[in-house]
Amino acid sequence: MGRVVTLVLVDPAGTVLGALPPYEVDLPWWQEVADVVAGARAHHGVDVTVLRLLFTDQPAPPGGKVTYLAEVAGHPGPVRPAAAALVPHPRRAPYAEIGGPAASLAWAEAALAARGRRLTAAAQQRTWNLSAIWRLETDTTPVWLKQVPAFFAHEAAVLRWLGEHCPGTAPVPLAADGGRVLLDDLPGTDRYGAPAAERLLMLSSLHTVQLVAAGRVDELLALGVPDQRPPHLAERLRAVVARDAAPPHADRLAALLHGLDDRLAELSACGLPDTLVHGDFHPGNVRGAADRHAVIDWGDSVLGHPAIDLLRMCERLADPEPLRRAWARSWRTAVPGCDPERAVALIEPLVALRNAAAYAGFLDAIEPSEWPYHADDVPYWLAQAAA
Repeated sequence: MGRVVTLVLVDPAGTVLGALPPYEVDLPWWQEVADVVAGARAHHGVDVTVLRLLFTDQPAPPGGKVTYLAEVAGHPGPVRPAAAALVPHPRRAPYAEIGGPAASLAWAEAALAARGRRLTAAAQQRTWNLSAIWRLETDTTPVWLKQVPAFFAHEAAVLRWLGEHCPGTAPVPLAADGGRVLLDDLPGTDRYGAPAAERLLMLSSLHTVQLVAAGRVDELLALGVPDQRPPHLAERLRAVVARDAAPPHADRLAALLHGLDDRLAELSACGLPDTLVHGDFHPGNVRGAADRHAVIDWGDSVLGHPAIDLLRMCERLADPEPLRRAWARSWRTAVPGCDPERAVALIEPLVALRNAAAYAGFLDAIEPSEWPYHADDVPYWLAQAAA
């Protein structure tokens, strides 16, 4: 299952030129645009930069017929008549604006030059409401340009903090500016599908980070890391239920929230410290090889309870118990007298609701044309929480 792509073309002055005839690409995921760019070149002889989603024929990804706005510098040749309302939107990411990607590439080129390196080629990999990613070739080794929206802008500061306090656990920025960050290439692959033994190493690496971070929470708050410790977490959970819960799940979700403050107080009494939480700690957000790796994509990071990351890493494992036991042993060793198993039991029913709140936050922060990316996420996670 792939996508059928239509590109509405706009020039750097903001003039809509028309649309290219549709073509197919293999990957169904709407945010992946490397094959969209390659397809425009292969099918139509046009070099484009994809800016943002315009509309689709289905309410949520993946697959289907997808129309993007794409910027083109030269004359595209024959195009079909097309219209696009290029109305500014206050929640549009800078890299989704006409000229936005070019400005970011110019920044990256200058940042490389300041370090004695020369940009030789740039290839767009991904763009959507959560990030834009480019692979940049240089006269030495490849680098990656990542740009995130304002609500993830603390990622670069977190990466710098990790480089200072926990070296080797995450990529270190070569340069950063607002939501832009330039990163050296990391050898290896994204570790999707990693077996349990490899996930144990990932948890061990993150445990080291979280022990250090637990003693430096004020520093991380000052860097802009969002606060999701119990009072703030409770507020978010109640808000998403009040706004988005509907039959048949509303009554069960109300029951889940009953006694929430007592549950969170008992969670704190288990003795595990609040710390830096990655927020999306699955194997695909770890890059490297089976025996060495770095944790990537810290945009979802918050201050909160470390069991959140354990439960994410345990997803889709036939038997997660060995990971849970090893994680609990690590925390009992680090914090004598704590009760990790009880902490997991207390927070596990809340994690799906926390996920619903996270996606609701995305919807609040992005422009409506990008909502289809997350259209199913809030109701899905509310249903999981109710179950």
